[in-house]
Order: sequence, then structure tokens, then C-alpha cells
Amino acid sequence: MSDSQQQVIEMIAEHLAVTPDSLCPTSRLVDDLGADSLDLVELTMTLEERFGLEVTDEQAERLATVADVIRFVAEQPA
Repeated sequence: MSDSQQQVIEMIAEHLAVTPDSLCPTSRLVDDLGADSLDLVELTMTLEERFGLEVTDEQAERLATVADVIRFVAEQPA
């Protein structure tokens, strides 16, 4: 697992008060992990801060699973 993948997993776990070990790529942020709309906004803001990214509303709407978030971060230019 890459450093950025581990950072994403730890960030999601911290924001949603779950253990990193309980997350898997197919874990759905809302349905499986109980994220609400405020959680998703905070998660997006943290992604932007931690990785120096800009996340549009359209992009944020497509971040439904842990794998989606990891893939999004990995696809951003360095």
C-alpha cells in the first residue's frame, strides 16, 4: 500500500470514527460507514488541505467508496 493510500485510509477512519482495519476498498462512505453530508464536506476539505488538491462539487459527489477516494488522490497530478 502506498503512503498516499495509507494517508487516505487513516483520514477517513479518523473523520468517521472507525478503525483503519475496518475499512476496505468497497466500503461505502454513507451506506457502510455512516457518513452524513457534513462528514462528506469535512472529508473533502481535509483532502484538499492534506493533499493540496481542489475538489469540485461534481468530483466530490463521485467519491462514494474508500477506493473512489484513493483513486481520486492517485490520479491527481503531483
